[in-house]
Amino acid sequence: MGIECSSVVAAPRSEVFEWHARPGAFARLAPPWQPASVLAEADSLADGRAVLGLPGGLRWVAKHDPAGYDPPQRFVDRIAVDGLGSLPAGLLLRWRHTHDFEIVDDTHTRVVDRVESPVPAFTLRPMFDYRYRQLADDLAAHADAARAGFAAKTIAVTGASGLVGSALTAFLSTGGHTVLRLVRHAPQAGERQWNPDDPAPDLLDGVDAVVHLAGASIAGRFTDEHKQAIVDSRIGPTEQLAALAARAGVPAFVSASAIGYYGYDRGDDRLPEDASRGDGFLADVVDAWEAATSAAADGGVRVVKVRTGIVQSPRGGTLRLLRPLFATGLGGRIGDGEQWLSWIGIDDLVDIYYRALWDNSVSGPVNAVAPQPVRNSEYTHVLAGVLRRPALLPVPEFGPALLLGGQGARELAAASQRVVPAVLDKAGHRFRTPDLASALKHLLGRTR
Repeated sequence: MGIECSSVVAAPRSEVFEWHARPGAFARLAPPWQPASVLAEADSLADGRAVLGLPGGLRWVAKHDPAGYDPPQRFVDRIAVDGLGSLPAGLLLRWRHTHDFEIVDDTHTRVVDRVESPVPAFTLRPMFDYRYRQLADDLAAHADAARAGFAAKTIAVTGASGLVGSALTAFLSTGGHTVLRLVRHAPQAGERQWNPDDPAPDLLDGVDAVVHLAGASIAGRFTDEHKQAIVDSRIGPTEQLAALAARAGVPAFVSASAIGYYGYDRGDDRLPEDASRGDGFLADVVDAWEAATSAAADGGVRVVKVRTGIVQSPRGGTLRLLRPLFATGLGGRIGDGEQWLSWIGIDDLVDIYYRALWDNSVSGPVNAVAPQPVRNSEYTHVLAGVLRRPALLPVPEFGPALLLGGQGARELAAASQRVVPAVLDKAGHRFRTPDLASALKHLLGRTR
């Protein structure tokens, strides 16, 4: 048994092979709907090994075969499963994966995957569909940046281990950029230690751009302690880092922000970037958070504030919480379902951060949302349809309040914001998945 799949991507063979050889490729190609996490990436396609963590303490170890290494035409890996308890370490699964790269013409490459394994082909095909789309879209995004003259930059990133940061750093490194992770613990290779309250004067030496993602999770019950943690993790650290970026002469400072700026209920109003600030705790926080970048802007740094919508990824955020409920037929709309939900797929969000880095015409607030916001009832209908399950159990409005408190439920679960990406539309930005159905199908492996 086995499977052979192929796809043609719009890039020269050498470029496609190099993409696979760089750090981050394994993470970019790992299907997000699978219960696995990347523990280690191979340092060489010739004889390295990559490791996935699986449920129950198992590890999926892909060992590259030196005999099959023939750059830029081929590399090969074999699989072993390391177990715990009664399972023997290094339990072999018959799996040989040959990755071939064939020249179609000077600007196109056929990527061919041949897997020899007892695993049924129908279970593997969604994985390869996902991988080919990820590869093609990532290469297209890097080609856009290259045409703008953006190549081989050194980019410092805070919050690199989070949902957005891990996806962005993998994307940047596969594109040939050097990523410096700013961390609070003792630094390892590729990291610099960062004290958010008092960053070292040389922290940003040699850096071409900063992406500032760090901040305590907003999700949770809106107690006084939780709200203070949200504020303290954003305002002061952003002020310090922005001021340092100005002193270091960093050309670009890209800071996370949120559509909470527009308030928790704006009715049916369309909300571009120049819409007025709304009401509520999160609107106050976001306003102060964005103002904290002013030291960088005053110092001549191009500052972009990425007002992020509801991020869609089965690895985190609301989709991670909702997926198991909807998969068992227990999902449903919240209240009457009329509230607007401004969403963004994780890979489209990565592209928006990337555009903020390479497009010098972009500055100030940028709405990081898909061009087609939906009402909660439509979101519920689409997610249930993608998972092929009914959605018959509406959630009463008091339900979220039991978990989040009254204020948390009002500003998170029941928030209604019809946000539109006006700045990106004006820039001619291309979205990978502009509609919700295509985004969820890709993220959940339901494209067929």
